[in-house]
Amino acid sequence: MRFPSPRNAPHDVIGLSNDLSTATLLDAYSKGIFPWPVDEETPIVWFSPRRRAVLDFDRLRIGRTLRREIRRSRFQLTIDAAFERVMQHCAEISRPDQDGTWILPEMIDAYSRLHRSGHAHSVEVWDGERLIGGLYGVDPGGAFSGESMFHLEDGASKIALLALVERLRAHGQSWIDVQVMTPHMARLGARLIGRSEFLDRLEEALSVGRKFWSDRALTLPEL
Repeated sequence: MRFPSPRNAPHDVIGLSNDLSTATLLDAYSKGIFPWPVDEETPIVWFSPRRRAVLDFDRLRIGRTLRREIRRSRFQLTIDAAFERVMQHCAEISRPDQDGTWILPEMIDAYSRLHRSGHAHSVEVWDGERLIGGLYGVDPGGAFSGESMFHLEDGASKIALLALVERLRAHGQSWIDVQVMTPHMARLGARLIGRSEFLDRLEEALSVGRKFWSDRALTLPEL
């Protein structure tokens, strides 16, 4: 399946389709479109919001508690060490603003295939051998679209996000797509921009084609 450009679409919903092939996902993300299942009976809804949430790195807010956690440096960070486990945790975690999860088994299968193709990535936070936080998202070729994050200990998901930000910033990127605004992302400094502005940003990033994943070393900001 191939999607039309959503730039002039009158609504947030671009289409309905259960096609979660790697080719379809890459085509969608390269055009600023993402899938969001409603339930197991309804065809998957594909969105390109007219108001898109993005996190500009120079607007990122780091609270005092998180600064203390970073300075303690007791956690270990990895990239792509446990992609499917991160997705599974994101599916299972309870969220006060959600009833159930959109990360259904077919989504885990599809994004795991996308991961194996080199276009979906995860950041993991470990306390010894215990996975305590992480995030995952999609890179269609030089931009990052965050999908979901989780934590089993306070601050772990934010540490994963900060590590991702430092990785992308080191390779010349200045923002990430967070798709839909949530109170959590708003507290971190995310903001809403229009669809056209978002698509301009995305097209520019993909034309540059930055390579973010050539090594597996992760660092946190010096605070």
